[in-house]
Amino acid sequence: MLYIYTKTKNALVQRMEFKLDNKILPENILWIDLLYPSVDEIAYISSQFKLKFPTKEEREEIELSSKYWEDNTTITINAYFLIREIGVGNDRKNIKLRNEIITFETTKKILFTIRYSEFSTFEEIQARILASPKNFEDGYDIIDKIFEVRVEKDADLLEWIDKDARLLRTSVLEKKGEYGYDEMLKDISSLQEFNMRVRDSLFDKRRAMTSLLKSDKIDKDIKQNLTIVLKDLNSLVEFSISQLSILDNIQTILASQVNIEQNKVIKLFTVATVAMMPPTLIGTIYGMNFKFMPELGLHYAYPIVLGIMVISTILPVIFFKKKGWL
Repeated sequence: MLYIYTKTKNALVQRMEFKLDNKILPENILWIDLLYPSVDEIAYISSQFKLKFPTKEEREEIELSSKYWEDNTTITINAYFLIREIGVGNDRKNIKLRNEIITFETTKKILFTIRYSEFSTFEEIQARILASPKNFEDGYDIIDKIFEVRVEKDADLLEWIDKDARLLRTSVLEKKGEYGYDEMLKDISSLQEFNMRVRDSLFDKRRAMTSLLKSDKIDKDIKQNLTIVLKDLNSLVEFSISQLSILDNIQTILASQVNIEQNKVIKLFTVATVAMMPPTLIGTIYGMNFKFMPELGLHYAYPIVLGIMVISTILPVIFFKKKGWL
C-alpha cells in the first residue's frame, strides 16, 4: 500500500492512498509511506524518483555503511524499531518485543519509508502531520519527529521494564505468595532480554541520528532538535545499562536465597543423621549374636535399651540448639 502526504495550496496536508492504476503522482509530495509494499509498488516509486531502495539482505546487514549512507541527492537510513506484541492478558509472559527494520530514504526533500509492520509511532506522526501541517515543511522534519517520538516510546518501554524489575525485586526479597524460584528466574531472564532489545534499538538509532547531524542536507533547527533528542537517547542508554546491573543484582540475590534454602535442608538432614547415630550404635551392639551378653538376661532390658536410644537421640538435638546450629 502506498500512502502519500501532499501539501495543499492553503498549507494543509492531505493524505491519500495511491493506486498504481492512477499512474500520475500528485504534486507537492511531502512523504510517501510504503506499508507492506509489493514488488511492483517499489519498482514504480524507484523509477519515478530514480531511487534504488535497499534489498532485504542490505536492510538486515549490521555494518554501519548498511545502516546509513548518503550521496549528493539522497540519504538512506535502515533503523531498528521495536514492536511490543501483547498476547492474551497483560502479563509479562504474554508480551514479546521484536525489532523490525524501517528504511528511510530522502530525495528532493521528500521522505520515503518502507515498512512491513504497523507502528504506533507512525500513527502518531500521521496524526501530528494532519493536525499541525505548519510544523512539517519537508521530509526531514518528518524524520526528525519520527525519531523523537520513537525515543519517547523506547523510554516508556524502559520505564515499564524498571517497574516490573522493582516489583520482582520486592517479590524476591519478601517471597510474596506462591512465587517459585523457577518462575522468578524466568522473569529475570525475560526482563534482561527485553532490556537488551531496547538497548540495541537505542544504539541503532543513535548511530543514525549522529550521522544525520553531520549531513549538510538538514537545516539548523532540525539539527538543534536532533541534538536534544540525542541527549535524551544517551541518558536512556545509560539507564538501560544500569537497569541490567540491577537485574543482575536481583539474580544474585535470588541465587543467594536458593543457596540459603538448600543449606537449611542440608543442615536438617545433617542434624537428623547425627542424632540417629547413637541409637543406631546401641541397636547394632545389641543385635550382635554373642552368647554371653549380661543385659539379655534382665527382665526390663528391652525397655531400658529403648529408653537409652530415645535419650541418645534427644541429647544431640539439645546440644545443637544450645550451639545455635538449629
